[in-house]
Amino acid sequence: MDLSKNRIPGTVEKIHLIAVCGTGMGALAGMLRDLGYQVTGSDQGIYPPMSEFLDRKGIPVTEGFDAGSLAYRPDLVIVGNAVTRLNPEAQAMSDMGLNFCSMPQAINHFIAGDKKVLMVTGTHGKTTTCSILAWMLYEAGLDPAFFIGGILRDFNSNYRMGKGEYIVIEGDEYDTAFFDKGPKFVHYDPLMAVLTGVEFDHADIFRDLEHVKSFFDRLLSKMTPESTLMAFDANENVADLVRDRACRVLKYGGREDSPWRLGAVRAAPPWTVFEVLKYREPFGRFRTKLVGRHNLLNALSAIAVADRLGISADAIGRALETFQGPKRRQEVRGVKNGVTVMDDFAHHPTAVRETIRAVRPFYPDGRLIAVFEPRTNTSMRDVFQDVYATVFDDADMICIRKPSRLDKVPENERFSSEKLVNDLNARGESAYHSDDTDGIIAFLTGEARPGDVVLVMSNGGFDNIHERLLDAL
Repeated sequence: MDLSKNRIPGTVEKIHLIAVCGTGMGALAGMLRDLGYQVTGSDQGIYPPMSEFLDRKGIPVTEGFDAGSLAYRPDLVIVGNAVTRLNPEAQAMSDMGLNFCSMPQAINHFIAGDKKVLMVTGTHGKTTTCSILAWMLYEAGLDPAFFIGGILRDFNSNYRMGKGEYIVIEGDEYDTAFFDKGPKFVHYDPLMAVLTGVEFDHADIFRDLEHVKSFFDRLLSKMTPESTLMAFDANENVADLVRDRACRVLKYGGREDSPWRLGAVRAAPPWTVFEVLKYREPFGRFRTKLVGRHNLLNALSAIAVADRLGISADAIGRALETFQGPKRRQEVRGVKNGVTVMDDFAHHPTAVRETIRAVRPFYPDGRLIAVFEPRTNTSMRDVFQDVYATVFDDADMICIRKPSRLDKVPENERFSSEKLVNDLNARGESAYHSDDTDGIIAFLTGEARPGDVVLVMSNGGFDNIHERLLDAL
């Protein structure tokens, strides 16, 4: 492959996206179409809602990958990070000498180039924090652009082409493309960044925690004295990473010496009421429908950024009260015969623990039934096999599905859902295992009773378990 072709030419009219149906790539295709470019795409497994979105945008999409999709010789090919060098279109792109780039290169060039970047990165909380910040800017009349990894219910979109000077970007540490194995976030130069915490994840691309930290180090090393980093104060890895940086570092969390700190917190369903201290002085008292301390910390970091941008505490408060949150983050999908079915994206052990802990106080009269599908490249490995047994303690009942894609993992590295259930039962938990989603639905249909909350946690569609369970109930 001629890497000199990894560039965006001066004149671009026609753009093709390989693997266009991913959340990020689909959003990018929509943004490029909105900017007036001629856009085409291709992918496998084309289905709603992305297929409908692309159709509404007037973007032709070819089912499957075929060299013929490039026969019209687009000026630029954007390659998704799920695409391998063996992909027929990637090979044709190389053989034809077409210009190509990655998704973050395209975002940086076409979308973020003339804007001030506000980026949220870290192992947890990126989508929620970005969503809160984008909504604060929007409600304050700053007309932001944003590019986020989840659908914001406030906008019913994961992107926006705002005309203001700021763009909110979710800084993903996952690799960029087959020709660029570095993380996506190193392509951006943020005016302000939030670092929510650093833990080991993405076991398919990172060797260990130090490997993960090395890429965050690359990002922080790029940040200049004119930029500001909001750093979570209760994560040892963050503390190691932020020492002696050229950029301004402001910490947030719960430590007495942090400039931004959570004060008193009170649950008043459906609200959470919380106080914020700035340099030990009261900054404001806010209420939000977000639940859990982890979400209040996400909100705290967004508040700190918004304040530095000149947004008043009153405007911040109005935004927090009206903020609906991103889809798939503690999203109630329905209530049937008194049973609440809730959807959440949690998959890392820390996220699973904090999500269960957050939901528990808001449903005190019934049982909390946690349903978990290990589906990520990390959770399908035995990396956190023993750790998962310790994170369900606040649930009253636990259902674990066998990973559906274990064939992607070497046999000696595979996660065992049966072992997890045995370990949970040994801890005195009430845990149940199923090889498939049908088994979990059948179990819950017979087990759930009025007042219960079924909290479904997966980073995938989980065989549409939410709607199917509601129908069965």
